[in-house]
Amino acid sequence: MSKKQDAYYFQNFIACADYSCRAAHLLKETISHFDGASLKKKLDEIHELEHQADNQKHDLLNTLVRAFITPIEREDIIQMSQNLDDMTDQIEDVLIKIYYNRVTYIREDFLPLVDVLIRSCEKVREMMNEFSNFKHSKALRDYIIDVNTLEEEADKLFIDCMYKLHDTCKDPLEVIAWREIYSCLEKCVDICEHVADTVETTVMKNS
Repeated sequence: MSKKQDAYYFQNFIACADYSCRAAHLLKETISHFDGASLKKKLDEIHELEHQADNQKHDLLNTLVRAFITPIEREDIIQMSQNLDDMTDQIEDVLIKIYYNRVTYIREDFLPLVDVLIRSCEKVREMMNEFSNFKHSKALRDYIIDVNTLEEEADKLFIDCMYKLHDTCKDPLEVIAWREIYSCLEKCVDICEHVADTVETTVMKNS
């Protein structure tokens, strides 16, 4: 297989990771300047990013179907592509849940969790930029550890957020809404870790 054909898969991974970064930043922009009246417009914007990410994944899978030889195993390509697509899908879901739960304000402790998501997405993008060199890279291991560490940080923040929610919020419908939103956001960071796990598995297979 030519180097150009090999590079296609890794460039596609980078592009998909970039969509998740853009979606995460759009989520932060939306909640930092929260305006319920413009929320539908922001939802349309993030859906367009999700749609473009889907197209990127479909292009890769169509190429994979026709490929005779691939730079890494087919199942790893499929798993990586799906995990990267899930990142953007899940970020969109956070905004969808804010929208349909008719949230009127953003809880203060939500922003630090979004910041961890942004750092996780950006770390995944850096990892994808290095991934094509997986047979020789020493940096990939550090990226994997960094993503795992961010996931642990998100877990701690999530627990604190849930504790404060149940301790301070007296409206049961609001508690239900924010439990769903916090859980959805925490899952975004979990999916970033799934990408790191797939990278680690690929490196181990080719060591």
